Amino acid sequence: MATEVQFRLENAWHPVEGDDCGAFVFTLVNLSDVALADFKLAYTSLTRVKDTEEPILENAVFLKRNANFHQFAPPAGFVLQPGASWTFRVGGLWRPAKHRTDGAKSAYLTLSTGQHAAVAVADLMLGGGNSAPPPALLPEGKVSQPFAILPWPASAELVAGEGFPVALYPAEGASLVELRAVENVLRLFCRLFAVGHAPLSLAPVHQGRAIALKSDEALGASAYRLNFAADGITLTYGDVAGLQYALTLLAQMLHGARIQPETFRFPASGTIADKPRYDWRGCHLDVSRQFFPVADVKRLIDILAWFRMNTFHWHLSDDEAWRLEIKAFPQLTTLGVLRGPDEPLLPQLGNGAEPVGGFYAQDEVRDIVAHAAALQVEVVPEIDVPGHSTAMLVALPELVDGQEAPDSYRSVQGYPNNALNPAIEYTYEVLGKVFDEMVELFPSTLIHIGGDEVAANTWMASPLARKLMEQEGIEGTFGLQSYFMKRIQKMLAERGRKLAGWDEVSHGGGVDPEGTLLMAWQKPEVGLELAKQGYDVVMTPGQAYYLDMVQDEAFQEPGASWAGTVPPHHTYTYEAVAEFPAELAARMRGVQACIWCEHFLTRDYFNHLVFPRLPAIAEAAWTPKDNKDWLRFAAIVRLSPRY
Repeated sequence: MATEVQFRLENAWHPVEGDDCGAFVFTLVNLSDVALADFKLAYTSLTRVKDTEEPILENAVFLKRNANFHQFAPPAGFVLQPGASWTFRVGGLWRPAKHRTDGAKSAYLTLSTGQHAAVAVADLMLGGGNSAPPPALLPEGKVSQPFAILPWPASAELVAGEGFPVALYPAEGASLVELRAVENVLRLFCRLFAVGHAPLSLAPVHQGRAIALKSDEALGASAYRLNFAADGITLTYGDVAGLQYALTLLAQMLHGARIQPETFRFPASGTIADKPRYDWRGCHLDVSRQFFPVADVKRLIDILAWFRMNTFHWHLSDDEAWRLEIKAFPQLTTLGVLRGPDEPLLPQLGNGAEPVGGFYAQDEVRDIVAHAAALQVEVVPEIDVPGHSTAMLVALPELVDGQEAPDSYRSVQGYPNNALNPAIEYTYEVLGKVFDEMVELFPSTLIHIGGDEVAANTWMASPLARKLMEQEGIEGTFGLQSYFMKRIQKMLAERGRKLAGWDEVSHGGGVDPEGTLLMAWQKPEVGLELAKQGYDVVMTPGQAYYLDMVQDEAFQEPGASWAGTVPPHHTYTYEAVAEFPAELAARMRGVQACIWCEHFLTRDYFNHLVFPRLPAIAEAAWTPKDNKDWLRFAAIVRLSPRY
């Protein structure tokens, strides 16, 4: 049980001569009126301490590390008096801290009584260096055409009007399908802009303007055409998606003209002819590291729809938690989601003294999938296997080879033995039952099965894996991974589904490329190599489209930096298809933003890191290269809804 004792942990990173990784200096301040003895301090940090027999410490005793969880004790006999502090130094880091979010994300004390006390933590400070704030991420912006449209259409020849209609409404004779589309976009607007004036109405409006709605399949999927005139607007659409996209664009233009009339106008005349550049216009959300309630997931889907994105990639499992209710294995969402000092999973990435959990019940999943479908957004679910499976293995220990040493290898994230074993037949029985329930919940043709970041020495200490390698003539970890993935691909095919995964699925022999979609995340060149191997590709390189990356090199800028610095201008101007020759262009299905949530501890952090880069990716996904304009984007993106 957490106590109400008050403490703060200050943390700073200092450079160390001869050690490029430097050291942390921690100061625990006792703000309570109680003297403490025989206590332990735990903190979580992505800047991890190396596993060594003798960690580099001053004035502390190292007790434990599990991935991002670290625990220390003061020297024997130390007593922390009220108003006093305990300062200690931790070296032997895996990497230097480069930004203010690279330090402790959370902390707590375990008292001599066994109780746990919350400890407040703030930004990492920089010792011995310049800690300047970052510059502005966006220029002021400038529009050559005064229309608030994002993403910008394929073709727009418009004349600005002097005023704007109060609202737009369907002309007489609109079908039920068309009326429902107007209603959907109106509801979308009202959810995203709760105090904004409704841009659409189902009934005629005084000082409004009518929209004549016409279907024309010849335009093609997702395409539409708008003709503006003084007496009304004609909207011609190729399918229901194109109808929604056109209505959304009209709502954007009217909203912009209303709230910034000095910059934006509504068209008096002219035409827009539009269709998307790519079929796959996606955004991924990691709900394992941080749990997002149902309303928050729907909010993100609403934002995707506003920017005419059409794929929501839902990352439902990882080392930190399994978030999808599976009725065949209820322990996945009991044991496999609880993180806390005394829970099956230790605190990670912002968790402290209080236990945390959270998962999506199947009825909630159906609700989210239906919400997305009504907005022309497809939900592609992901369970990440065989790696990143700590939570699953904690919930289902039968999936572990008991003969394998429990710390025979460490993953990229520092978890010991975090991969499902391809040599254990029960693994496939479990996953088969999981897939049986997933295909009932998700209409998507694709099921994403992860396949990323399996450490190079994984399973090599497992006698069962060694026996399988000998029987099947398999070489090494990635040969085993390919064996595993091929079996998973066959299981999905038996259920009428196709496999999607991260680019490492191609390792060790890969899988059958036919119908398989892989996401190139490690570096842009990987996408071209995958296409050459026959895979369909979605480009989501960390160097441009990972929205947890820092946006400036300044220490005070938050975020991760393993893929470098990703300013909004780079995200906007990056051309994912740049190296694809014409004969492989069809393999490039589209682009995707990825929201990995190790750093997303608050809504403000989310908004700071996701915007304006998410709408920048939306424009890259929709707008032809020659129609992109950075300064125009910078002016319009300020009108975006926030999370």
